[in-house]
Amino acid sequence: MSAPVSDDDLLSYVDGVLDSQRAAEVEAWLDAHPRDAERVRQWREQVDGLHRLFDPVLDEPLPDRLGVAAVRAGRPVSWLMPLLRVAAMVVLVLASGAAGWWLRGGAGGDGAAPGAQVASEALSAHVVFAAEIRHPVEVGAGERAHLVAWLSKRLGSELKVPDLTAAGFSLVGGRLLPASSGPAAQFMYENGAGRRVTLYLRRNTDGAETAFRFAAQGRVEAFYWLDGPLGYALAGDVDRDRLMEMAKAVYHQLES
Repeated sequence: MSAPVSDDDLLSYVDGVLDSQRAAEVEAWLDAHPRDAERVRQWREQVDGLHRLFDPVLDEPLPDRLGVAAVRAGRPVSWLMPLLRVAAMVVLVLASGAAGWWLRGGAGGDGAAPGAQVASEALSAHVVFAAEIRHPVEVGAGERAHLVAWLSKRLGSELKVPDLTAAGFSLVGGRLLPASSGPAAQFMYENGAGRRVTLYLRRNTDGAETAFRFAAQGRVEAFYWLDGPLGYALAGDVDRDRLMEMAKAVYHQLES
């Protein structure tokens, strides 16, 4: 009789460090326990999301302003604090089930077109943060004016927060994120059933403009587009037609 399957076994299974016999026992357990199977699926999505979100910046050189000379000179590095808050959120996500894996191999940059990169980053950010219960955002909807001013300053563009209440979704808040093109912003919305969608914005580095395009990562889907100085993506695990209608509403509000 095999030993009971613990959370440690499930984590080790996702990490790929179990021997073949124990891995087979865990797989049999997952076949008989769909809730644990769903947890494993979500953990794997979180790992993939963290890779997609942070791998593009892992090999970037250290900016001069963060070098030893800058530190010795006492230059402020206040821009780093939002990234530290993101790192703290990563710790919270990993502590919920997938500790220690986001540095383990995985998806990296693939030279995709800027629009596709926006979609990839948006989907990954949604997977990581939309599942958070206690800390889904850095700044809540109650500080909307501060949120918009802060993120607008960081992205170098005047941002708007679209209203999705007609679709049944209310603003939860937002956060600052790292992206391959520099800072990015994420606004999160939630409906009465607790389902969430996120609007991701980052700089449009090549100035191209696109129509709506579709992308998906697991069960999370997104419509994305490039328009002027920014790229946008609306992501969520919702009906595709409904997501498209919300994306259109976002576009029209941003254009007005």
